[in-house]
Amino acid sequence: MKKTMSKTLRSNIITIGLVVAVFVIVQILIGTGNISSLMKGLLVPLCVYAILAVSLNLTVGILGELSLGHAGFMCIGAFSSAFFSKCMKMFLPGMPAGLRFFLAILVGAAFAGLLGILIGIPVLRLKGDYLAIVTLAFGEIIKNIINILYLGVDEAGVHFSLKSSMDLHMEDSDKIIINGAMGITGTPGDSNFTIGIVLLLITLIIVLNLIHSRDGRAIMSIRDNTIAAESVGIPVTRYKLMAFSISAALAGVAGVLYAHNLSTLTATPKNFGYNMSIMILVFVVLGGMGNIRGSMIAAVVLTLLPELLRGVVSDYRMLIYAIILIVMMLFNWAPKCIEWREKTVAMIRGKLSPKSAAKEGE
Repeated sequence: MKKTMSKTLRSNIITIGLVVAVFVIVQILIGTGNISSLMKGLLVPLCVYAILAVSLNLTVGILGELSLGHAGFMCIGAFSSAFFSKCMKMFLPGMPAGLRFFLAILVGAAFAGLLGILIGIPVLRLKGDYLAIVTLAFGEIIKNIINILYLGVDEAGVHFSLKSSMDLHMEDSDKIIINGAMGITGTPGDSNFTIGIVLLLITLIIVLNLIHSRDGRAIMSIRDNTIAAESVGIPVTRYKLMAFSISAALAGVAGVLYAHNLSTLTATPKNFGYNMSIMILVFVVLGGMGNIRGSMIAAVVLTLLPELLRGVVSDYRMLIYAIILIVMMLFNWAPKCIEWREKTVAMIRGKLSPKSAAKEGE
C-alpha cells in the first residue's frame, strides 16, 4: 500500500512538475526574445485546451461516460464571466482588475457547474451513444440561444430579448452587453499565460486529488461495473453527478480564460460548436482514457502541430496533421504497439533484460 501511494505521489509530482518546467522554459524564451509572436498568441489557448482536456477526462476517462457537450459548458463559462466583467467595468470602474478577474472565474465556474447539475440529473440516466447525442444537442442549444440573446443593463435594470436589440428599449446602445450573434465586445483582456498556468495547476490538483480520494475510487468503480458498485452500497447517481458537475465547472473556468483573451466574444460553431467538443474528446482519447498527463500533452501537441506545419508545408499541413494523428492513435492503442511499449519501459527500468525481451518477442 505504501509503495502504491508513493508511486501515485511520484506520478502527480511529475505531472505538476512538467507544467512548472514548461512555464519556466517559456518565460526564459520570452525574456531572451527567442519566441515568435505567433507562439505568444498561442500560449493562453494552449492553457485553455489543456484545462478542457483534463476536465473532460474526468467524465470520459474516470467516470466512463461519453459526453460531447463540453463546448457548451465552456460557452456558459465564457459568456457569464464576460457579462460579469463588462458590467463591473461599466458600473464599478475602480475595481482592481485582479479582483474582477478572480470573481469572473468564480462566476463562470459556478454557472457552468450549476448547469452541469441541471443537465446531469436527467441526462446521466442515459448511457453510451444516447448520452453522447443528448450532450451534443445540449451544446448546440446553448450556442444557438447565445446567438439570439440580447441583454443590456442600465440604471433601470436588466433588459432582455430574444428577437432584436430594438426590443430592449434602451436609449444608450453602449450598455447593450450581449448583442445577439455579435456577442460581447470589449471584454477586459485580463487573461495571460501566467494566469493560464495557475488555473491549469489548480485544475490538475483538483482532478488528481479527486481521482486518488475515496470519492474517486467510488467513481472508477462505477465506471468498471455499475451493478457491482450499486450492490456494495455506492450511491451511483450522486457520484456520477459529482464528476459531471466538477468537469462542467472546470470547463467553465477554461471558458473564462478564453473569453478574457479576446476583444470580441462570439458563439460561433468554430469556437463553441460540436467540432470543438469532438476536438477536446480527441485530446482525451489520444492522450489515454483516464491518463490526465497524457490528455494534457495531447492537447498541447495537437494545438501546436497545425501552426508549426503552417510555415513548413502550408499546402499539405492538414494532410500531414491527419497522418500524424492516425500514427499517434495507432501507437497509443494498437495491441502490438502497446506490447512493444511495455517491454521497452520494462527494459529501461531494469526489470527485463534485452535478451529475455528478444526471446519473448519470438
